[in-house]
Amino acid sequence: MTPYKPRCLLPAALVAGALAIGACSSHTAPDGDDSTSPARRTAAHTDVLFIGAHPDDEFQSLATFGQWRERQGLSTGVVTITRGEGGGNAAGPEEGPALGVIREREERAAVAHAGIRNVFYLDKPDFWYTLSAPLTAKAWNRPPQQPTDTLARLVRLIRATTPKTVVTMDPRPFGQHGGHQEAGRLAVEAFRLAGDPAAFPEQITKEKHAPWKPGRLLAQNWTFDGPAGEQCAARQVTDPHTGLPVMGVWTGVRSRDQGKTWAQAERDAARTYVTQGFGTLPPTVDTPVNRLPCEWFTVLAEDGRPVTAPVHPQSGLRPLYAEFRDWTQKVHMPWLANDAQPAYPPAPATTVPDVAEAPVVDGTAGPGEYPGETLHLTHWDGKECTPDDCSADARLARHGDDLYVLVHVTDDRKGAALDARNDCKRHWRTDSVEIDLDPRGRSDDTSTTFRTGILPFTAHDGGPCAERDADNHQGPASSTAPGMTVASTVTDPYHGYTVEAKIPLADLPAPVDPARLTANILVYDSDTQDKTGKSRLAWSPYGSAQADPYVWGTLHLPGYTPPPEHPAPAAELPLEAARSKDSPASVTQSTRTGIPLGGGAS
Repeated sequence: MTPYKPRCLLPAALVAGALAIGACSSHTAPDGDDSTSPARRTAAHTDVLFIGAHPDDEFQSLATFGQWRERQGLSTGVVTITRGEGGGNAAGPEEGPALGVIREREERAAVAHAGIRNVFYLDKPDFWYTLSAPLTAKAWNRPPQQPTDTLARLVRLIRATTPKTVVTMDPRPFGQHGGHQEAGRLAVEAFRLAGDPAAFPEQITKEKHAPWKPGRLLAQNWTFDGPAGEQCAARQVTDPHTGLPVMGVWTGVRSRDQGKTWAQAERDAARTYVTQGFGTLPPTVDTPVNRLPCEWFTVLAEDGRPVTAPVHPQSGLRPLYAEFRDWTQKVHMPWLANDAQPAYPPAPATTVPDVAEAPVVDGTAGPGEYPGETLHLTHWDGKECTPDDCSADARLARHGDDLYVLVHVTDDRKGAALDARNDCKRHWRTDSVEIDLDPRGRSDDTSTTFRTGILPFTAHDGGPCAERDADNHQGPASSTAPGMTVASTVTDPYHGYTVEAKIPLADLPAPVDPARLTANILVYDSDTQDKTGKSRLAWSPYGSAQADPYVWGTLHLPGYTPPPEHPAPAAELPLEAARSKDSPASVTQSTRTGIPLGGGAS
C-alpha cells in the first residue's frame, strides 16, 4: 500500500465538470477479464455501484452520477439495503412495510432524474434512528440468517454487476445513522472480498459468478467544508480527520439532456421523497451558479488497494468508538479511526428534589410542586429561532418511585395536529416534547433506554398523547409505559403550551441507579402543517442529542432507593420489512437483469 497520488492529470475544464473516473481508473480482474468486454457487459453490468442504507441516501450524489452518465457514458446502479420502513412519513399514516413500498416508488422516480435504471434492494429491516452500527448489524443479520448474510449479498451484487467504481456512505460513527455506518462498513468489506475466490466460494462454484475486483472505492463526505464554485473540483484537498484525499464534482455544470444545472436536477429529484418531507424543499435552487458547491467524496481505495494515511491513535475511547477502531484495523484502514471520537463537552447535571406530595398532572406547575432548578433548553438542530418563535424550559421532581417532568414551551405557530388514534408516533414531525432516560447511565445506544414523545395537542381536540420510540420498547405509552400519565395546557390564542408527565421509574428497562441516571429533554418545533420539523431544542444539545446517550445529562436522585438489580429486557425492534417479491418494479428488474430478488442466491 502506498500513499495516494493522482494517477493522471486531466484538463481543468473536464475535472471541474465531473470527476473523471473512467480516464484515470485502471481495473484489475481475474484472468485479464474486463468490464468493457462484451462478455462482461451484460444487462446486469453497471460502471458505478452505489451502496446505501435507505431510499434517499443516494440523492446528495445524483448530480455526480448524472454527470458521469452524460459526460463519460458511465452507468450507475444503486443498492439500497432497506426500504426505510423505520423513517418518518410526512405524507400519511403508513409505517413499516407499507411505508417501505412507498419509499421504493419514490426512490425509483428520484434516481431516474440521473438516468439510473437499476435499484437493488436487499430486503433488510429499517427499525429506527440509531447511532449504532453493531445494533444495525444484528437487525440486518438476525437468526436464522448468518452474521455475514448482508455482506454475502453485497459481494454477490458486485460480482454480478462488475462495477469499476463503488461509492458508499461514510462509515465513521459520530453523528451518523447506524444504518449509514453499517452500509459503509459492508461496502468496504465487499469491495475487498468480491475479487477473492476464497470469499463466499459457493457464489463461484454453485452460482457461477466470477470473482470481481473493482478499482476505486469512494465514500460520500457530507461534512467536508471544501471550496465552492467552478474550480472546486479541480482543487486537491484532504480530509482533515482521516488525512485521505477528497475529490469533488461541481453541481453547477449544466445537464446536456435536461437543460438545467445538476444542482437543480438534483433538487427536482429530492422533492420526489415526499414521505421524508423533501417535497417541502423550495422548487428552485436560488444559489448563484458561481457559488454552487461540489459534492465531495473521500477516496478510500484506488487500483483495488486502500489509499493510506498516517494513523493518529486516540485514547480513552468509549465503547462505540473503540468498536469502530477495531473494525478499521480488521479491514486494514486504521486511519479511518483518526479523530473518530469527538471531544464531548461536559454534560449538564441537576438534582431532582424529592417532594412530599405528588404533583398533580394537569399541565400546570402548582405551588411547591417543582422546587428544583429550572433547566433551560437551547438550540440543538435545524433553524435557529427567536425566543418568541421557540424557546423552552423544564422542571423536575420526584415523589416515591415516580419522576415528574414539566416542560413549558413558547411557540408562535402551531404545527400539524396529528390523529391520536392512528398517528401518535414519529413525534418529531410536529410540535412535541421528548423525554429520554438511561436508568443506569451506561448505554451505548438507545435500545436499553426509555424515550417518550409527547404531542401537546392532537386532531379533533383530542388533547395530548404519548408514545415510545427508538428505545427498549416502542409503541403507544398506554401499553409500553402503562403507569405513565400526561397532560398539557395550550394557550388560546396560541403562543405555546405546557406538557406535564409522570413517569414511573418502574417503567424504565432497568432499575435506576440514583447516582448515574442520565436524561435529555428535547423540544421539536414545526410551524407548518406539512408534518415536517423546523427547529429543535435540548437540555444537552451536543451532536445527535436524541440518539447519543453519551451526551445526556445526569439526574441526581437524593434519598432514592432503587429496587433490586435485574437484567434489562432485550429491545423489541420492529423488524418487519417490505419484500422485493411483492414489488412489481423489483420483479421486472430481476427478470431483465438476471439478478435474483433481494440480492439472494439464484
